[in-house]
Amino acid sequence: MMENLHIVLLSGGSGKRLWPLSNDIRSKQFIPLFPQVDGEYISMAQRVFRQIRRVDKSADITVATSKSQVSTLKNQLGDHVDISVEPCRRDTFPAIVLVSAYLHDVKGVGMDEAVAVCPVDPYVSTDYYKSVQRLTELAAQGTADLMLMGIEPTYPSEKYGYIMPVSKDEISKVASFKEKPTAAKAAAYIEKGALWNSGVFAYRLGYVLEKAHELLDFQGYEDLYENYGNLTKISFDYAVVEKESSIGVLRYAGEWKDLGTWNTLTEIMHEPFIGDVTMDDSCRDTHVVNEMDVPILVMGAQNLVVAASPEGILVSDKDASSYIKPYVENLTQQVMFAEKSWGSFQIIDVEDESLTIKVTLNAGHGMNYHSHEHRREIWNIVSGEGTVLLDGQERMVKAGDIVELPVGSKHKITAKSRMTIMEVQIGEAISKADKIKWE
Repeated sequence: MMENLHIVLLSGGSGKRLWPLSNDIRSKQFIPLFPQVDGEYISMAQRVFRQIRRVDKSADITVATSKSQVSTLKNQLGDHVDISVEPCRRDTFPAIVLVSAYLHDVKGVGMDEAVAVCPVDPYVSTDYYKSVQRLTELAAQGTADLMLMGIEPTYPSEKYGYIMPVSKDEISKVASFKEKPTAAKAAAYIEKGALWNSGVFAYRLGYVLEKAHELLDFQGYEDLYENYGNLTKISFDYAVVEKESSIGVLRYAGEWKDLGTWNTLTEIMHEPFIGDVTMDDSCRDTHVVNEMDVPILVMGAQNLVVAASPEGILVSDKDASSYIKPYVENLTQQVMFAEKSWGSFQIIDVEDESLTIKVTLNAGHGMNYHSHEHRREIWNIVSGEGTVLLDGQERMVKAGDIVELPVGSKHKITAKSRMTIMEVQIGEAISKADKIKWE
């Protein structure tokens, strides 16, 4: 047995396919969809973390992601979550090299230790992570330089790439890879023992870092991070997989779903609706998710998905919902809600020269000390209590208090207990960029 399971979760995605519950900040892995015994709902990311911990309590989990997701990850998984941040997008090879260098240089993981890389958002049973653990053991033992996990196909899908193994044994060498095929070709591949390429692989840390030094010019993690924007965009498949002869595959026949569209997502929903929803008895095969504070009534709906959030409202035939992306890309709107490391915000009202935002601050958390050059703000404390620091002067605030923040004033609020604040921004040029941070 290996001493420790090192697992890297790749957290990407732009959140277009599950609009309006996802946006540029909240990708699909952060949507709370899975009910718990206590009535709370958890997200895919939270579910995955719990599953890994069930398999190995002491598993070393690192999330590799972009800057835009850091706040949401900390909000959902806690401040202690270990994150390797990509300064910008550079495709999968630089991303995997960066997190590998982070594991070695920052976390002290040895060159001979094995690491598994998995997407953060598949819907799987806990057995999947037992297979991931086995995959890392096979990589550590040197079964192959690169070990992949292949999913036993349940139908001839045109959505996935295929791994062609040499044999139909549980562990096999890989003969070749096939791009997304037609259904007829997929059926022929499956007949020969082909597996879906799940995007899960394991390697000895030294193997990837050696490859990295052959292809990229860098000293170590710090150097790589500083010059990340100058790296050539190149995929891990192209840089490593296609050129590697020593590749093995482990078969996995358990539950595995890629929840990339509304259609596949509704298949795993435990009940037909979430939130304040009423459906009449004549609704069939219809799912509704309501994140708004207003009720939704659905009557006589067949094969529909209905979703409502501060971003907008979707009413779609389930089959048509797979083709949502180009329509969402044409919608121009600022992000209307987001989870931050300190709490969350939701935009309530947008006018030409004002913006009204409902801000929730978690107990013990506060905003950065900052100022604005082009707007004044008014904070109306709705609930909870905390402290306001305004131009160096600190005072206590509680529900019912109103705080006026003139243009240019330095300010921050820190919550003693969980706080709700209505923030009104007033000015001719209200912009996210109008923020100066102070020590």
